[in-house]
Amino acid sequence: MAAKPLADLIDELLAPALAAQGFAGRAIVSLWPEIVGERLAQRTRPLKIDWPRRRPAPGEASEPATMVVRVESAFALEMQQLGPIVLERVNTHLGWRAVGKLVLKQGPVEAAVPKRAPQPLDSETVARVGRQVSGVADPELRAALERLGQNIAQSTRHSRDDTAS
Repeated sequence: MAAKPLADLIDELLAPALAAQGFAGRAIVSLWPEIVGERLAQRTRPLKIDWPRRRPAPGEASEPATMVVRVESAFALEMQQLGPIVLERVNTHLGWRAVGKLVLKQGPVEAAVPKRAPQPLDSETVARVGRQVSGVADPELRAALERLGQNIAQSTRHSRDDTAS
């Protein structure tokens, strides 16, 4: 039996729990800092998305969903003011106007686990990636592919480091 990537296993395990909360996948939950920014992500957590119960009739616009977000009590007023921006960012991430209302639930927000600073790649890996993209004629494309290759090598190394510890 072939080994499965950890991300696939996590998706399979989390899918039922996330679906019960209205999330189609883990993207909103796991990408919350990228969607709303680090400052908001430190003080808020998405709890669930309440989808409308009624399906729209043919030709009728669908009713948008309501997103429930936990927010630290001291930050609730500011979050209320930032609500339209948060909705816009969530909808931009989803690719359509899925969420039309934000409901705030005050309470404690667990601290996010800080990300480790990436260690620089060794010169051998940098040279190997450079050799792999050296045949690309366009210098901008070659540079972009080189950055991509280095990022992949970096994330692969972090994955191995995490499973080894």
